[in-house]
Amino acid sequence: MTQKLHSLISKFASANHESELRSHFMVNAGDILTATAWGWKFFANDFRVIDFEFQGLPSSILQHYEEIGYRCDPLMCFAIQSHAPVHEEAILTPKNWQRSIIYQHVFSRYNIEHLAIAPLIGDGGLLGKIYFTRSKNTPPFTQENLLQLSALSTHLSVCLTRVKWQQKTRESPLVKYLTPREQQIANLIAEGLKTAELSAELGITQNSVKQALKRMFAKLNVSTRAEMIAKLRTISSS
Repeated sequence: MTQKLHSLISKFASANHESELRSHFMVNAGDILTATAWGWKFFANDFRVIDFEFQGLPSSILQHYEEIGYRCDPLMCFAIQSHAPVHEEAILTPKNWQRSIIYQHVFSRYNIEHLAIAPLIGDGGLLGKIYFTRSKNTPPFTQENLLQLSALSTHLSVCLTRVKWQQKTRESPLVKYLTPREQQIANLIAEGLKTAELSAELGITQNSVKQALKRMFAKLNVSTRAEMIAKLRTISSS
């Protein structure tokens, strides 16, 4: 990986808020793939765009894109089905790409000749995508670019999940009773994990798990795991 890519991944890892992740991506990602334009989109469950940001393209492209629909976009369909990065020449010949409805009615209108996208994954599904474009008279994206795109989307997806969880933890009423680490342990217990499984999942010893549970029981004035989960559910719903 290039130094610029390593640097951006490090910035993702140190970000504490979603806005920081977005800013780091928008400022730095275009140079990594030598893109004419780039951006990100977040989707609803039906893949309707609910949030977006572009660099190098007018916002009107979104309206024209949605008039045609993602089902006419072979790259988007590939990303939905495979949850993997892709560029147009990975799945289409140049002639078939230029004959596609989405190219003729949207991309050619905005001088987009080459397109590469990658999914943002979280909560067991597709949260959104990042994408990069190149204009006419520029080379298509390469296999190396796909590897760079895969690294970006993987790290960005992980960091998005982390900051969303941290924000949820900060806003949770449980923060008055348990630390974020203790909340994580409680969530895993609620999922049915036993001491040995907790130890493996968290990367700590079984004795550390037992000591953490002892502190959590004392904080909540309970004596069993079942009582603890029941009390935490009551606190969360209050």
